Amino acid sequence: MTNPKVLILAGGLSHERDVSLRSGRRVAEALRAAGCDVVEADLDGRLLGDLAAARPDLVWPLLHGALGEDGSLRDVLELAGLPYLGSDPRSARAAWNKSVAKTLIRRAGLATPDYVTFPQSLFRELGAAPLLELVSRGLGTDLVVKPLYGGSALGVSQVSEAAALPQAMMDCFAYGEIALIERSVAGTELAVSVVDLGAGPVALPPVEIVTDGPYDYDARYNPGRTEFFTPARIDGQVSRAAAALALSAHAALGLARISRTDMIVDAAGVPWFLEVNVAPGMQETSLLPQAALAAGHDLPQLYRALVEASIAA
Repeated sequence: MTNPKVLILAGGLSHERDVSLRSGRRVAEALRAAGCDVVEADLDGRLLGDLAAARPDLVWPLLHGALGEDGSLRDVLELAGLPYLGSDPRSARAAWNKSVAKTLIRRAGLATPDYVTFPQSLFRELGAAPLLELVSRGLGTDLVVKPLYGGSALGVSQVSEAAALPQAMMDCFAYGEIALIERSVAGTELAVSVVDLGAGPVALPPVEIVTDGPYDYDARYNPGRTEFFTPARIDGQVSRAAAALALSAHAALGLARISRTDMIVDAAGVPWFLEVNVAPGMQETSLLPQAALAAGHDLPQLYRALVEASIAA
């Protein structure tokens, strides 16, 4: 096909704005290298006018955080009659809500840690101390606390004793009104990305994540704190199980074209679903580009193939 016109949408006003802008720049550079006509836009009051003026062949949403991943922006693009790359609004909403995603994953017969979700208002009504004591009795004291909505590990804490739970809840509520508290699974942390170039979803090599502490926002985006091993240092059977989990999650949530599933592989080699991302980071330290390079892809040609497959769909 002739060189497609692609509008890269990045930025916005979420806590992940800087990450989104870096992702947008990387993808824009790669698409230009592959011969695409690229326009870049931010999420602001000029966007609808920019979309109308540009009339791109495809919009690639690279917004991280609520508006980029909760389905609402995709609703806007559909109302405007503009094709876009990635999952539709309904599937994006299911993936964005970690509780809904875990419910669908469990219904598909896949492993995910036990969890509860509590709004901040419930702590005001019932009292924090008795509620957290109940959590510790029911789920144990090795826990992960995270906002129900959100990404980049913002507001996420790992706790190993009941005394640390109140602070973890406070850190979580700084980023959202609802907390998801799940049982921690010890093991190897992996990310498995999925791409669909038109012939069906394919899992890229798993990326193993090793940090000198929690894999938090700083560890994700500041070089030096985290080591990545691509492909992961796991045997073939475990690698196939991790790929199967990512593909099954992609299918169970009805995702399209691109996704990344985060998981833990326990000592028995069982992968446990943690969460899935419909707008994976695409900057230099991001996991999907690392996996694509390990699979032998040329990034500009891979991104152009994703664009062309989305236009043709």
